[in-house]
Amino acid sequence: MTTPVTIVGAGLGGLTLARVLHVHGIPATVYEADATAATRTQGGQLDIHEDDGQRALADAGLTDEFRAIIHEGADASRVLDKDGKLLLDVPGDSTSRPEVLRGDLRRILLGSLPEGTVRWASKVSGVRALGGGRHELALSDGSTVTTGLLVGADGAWSRVRPLLSDARPEYVGTTFVETYLHDVDERHSATAEAVGDGAMYALTPGKGIVAHREAGNVLHTYVELNRSAEWVAGIDFTDAAAASARIAAEFDGWAPHLTALITDGGTAPVARMIHTLPDGHRWDRTPGVTLLGDAAHLMPPSGDGANLAMFDGAELAKAIAAHPDDIEAALTAYEEELFPRSQAFYADAHEILDLVLGDRAPFGFIDFFNGVPQGRS
Repeated sequence: MTTPVTIVGAGLGGLTLARVLHVHGIPATVYEADATAATRTQGGQLDIHEDDGQRALADAGLTDEFRAIIHEGADASRVLDKDGKLLLDVPGDSTSRPEVLRGDLRRILLGSLPEGTVRWASKVSGVRALGGGRHELALSDGSTVTTGLLVGADGAWSRVRPLLSDARPEYVGTTFVETYLHDVDERHSATAEAVGDGAMYALTPGKGIVAHREAGNVLHTYVELNRSAEWVAGIDFTDAAAASARIAAEFDGWAPHLTALITDGGTAPVARMIHTLPDGHRWDRTPGVTLLGDAAHLMPPSGDGANLAMFDGAELAKAIAAHPDDIEAALTAYEEELFPRSQAFYADAHEILDLVLGDRAPFGFIDFFNGVPQGRS
């Protein structure tokens, strides 16, 4: 293939695409707004699924590297009530869905690429079609890049998506507030014991505290709230103490060792408003450009997002390798599989959000863990 692939976004999906292309001898360049790989924290634990994430890593030739970063036992799960009473305890086995840190996974993907593949500090400020399947990227430094094969791997607020679709992410009415506790076994022993070795879910209808033990004696928490955008906007997150107090007030009367995940955080709380693209988002085939990951199928978090993004990247790379002299055939083959695959996950994502924060929380979520068919008691 003579046309290099231009990828916007150095997240897990874009990097998997670049790596699998490299495995097949196809050059790619990734444009990333961050100044370096260490500019931002990369989120927390990910469970990597056999059917998609692990298959993508196998296509990338990185299974051994992946196995080396698994956090053993971190796939354990427990559900508590607001008083800290244990309702469900599922031990981990690190087999079908082993847990790894997103930052570690990104590191091995970056390390597998030829030097210079990722162009850091290259923020895309605009994209325009030139005709004939060619596109021009405008970068924030004033330079431009012209490409015959463009892939938007640039997440929820993709700059590439408008070339294909008028769809924009919409707020679903749920916000996750992210906090961290450090040195937890020594400084927050009761909280650490409540969370256990993996994930802890303390849930009631409309709100919950979800925490995960990470390597390095860290508890990473998402405080989940069904609240309006106006309610979120009314909190000054630049004032960490006031924001923490405001969020903690929503959990008045809960066990102190659970609310400590909010009040005793070692970093300022960060609001993550949950957005989604329309269910089953798709577009008409447009020459020379496509999307993957959240740019293509943003949906509420359900544990599938990173896995789908990596799988998208691997499948797109294989389609390109299978049609080295026909870009349109490659993109058509990829999208014909992408659309039904991603559509199937939208319903699951909405269902998981409802199980966690809906009217039956936490018991609907417990039924889910126990394999009880939904809609039945």
